[in-house]
Amino acid sequence: MSVTESRAEPVPPPLKIPVPAGPPAGAPPDASAALSTRHLSVWYGSSLALKDISIDFPRNKITALIGPSGCGKSTLLRCYNRMNDLILGARMEGEIWFDGELISAPGTDAVSLRRRIGMVFQKPNPFPKTIYNNIAWGARINGFRGDMDELVEKSLRRAALWDEVKNKLHRSGLDLSGGQQQRLCIARTLAVEPEIILMDEPCSALDPISTARVEDLMDDLKDDYTIVIVTHNMQQARRVSDMTACLMLDEAASADGHRTGILAEFSPTDLLFTNPKDKRTEDYITGRIG
Repeated sequence: MSVTESRAEPVPPPLKIPVPAGPPAGAPPDASAALSTRHLSVWYGSSLALKDISIDFPRNKITALIGPSGCGKSTLLRCYNRMNDLILGARMEGEIWFDGELISAPGTDAVSLRRRIGMVFQKPNPFPKTIYNNIAWGARINGFRGDMDELVEKSLRRAALWDEVKNKLHRSGLDLSGGQQQRLCIARTLAVEPEIILMDEPCSALDPISTARVEDLMDDLKDDYTIVIVTHNMQQARRVSDMTACLMLDEAASADGHRTGILAEFSPTDLLFTNPKDKRTEDYITGRIG
């Protein structure tokens, strides 16, 4: 045996991420949770995007979804109001329970569901309408018959925007700053009286001052709503969330090189950031991978 061969060290096997087992198949949803996911897997065509996700989102709390790009955070978020149904070739298996209802069932009324589970997107997307009609439009198409002026004011106040726009309600929502537009979109979501608010990186396009206002707003809103937020900002996750779910990419790639998102860890935010159970979670939140 040569000297080189005698000194060669064995190559360690790839690090495997343990997947939390979750409740057994067919287990009833957690009655204390606003949303319950049971063994959820999502495909885009033949590519498995998410594998075996089981998680319970507590009521009136903010839960952050974190993890490296491509691990399926936004895919998971869009499952909860069936937005993935709009993507050709997307399908899911498993169960999602909301208020005792199996909303992953094929016959679910997705339009009604999206009123009860509202969504705020990464880029502010106000309608090309007046500030007033941005709020009133969704309420009208959902059959609101009350005092519209009162609803508009209430929604803008809840979104911490009323004092800034009360004298220009008939100006275009597109005239507002980026941070104001995002709060207008939040007010528009609140106007249809949802029970859950999904936020897909709502501050990524905002400046620090606008980000702070949206974060303060989220903290106020959780008294009345359950909030799930996707964020790449670790400091934001620590500031705003009560619970954090860390998604990771499975080390095993498929034949086409695609890697699948899995749930590595889910725990109270303080615990996850100070004492993570999974080495990959620790590496991600400290910036060693990502």
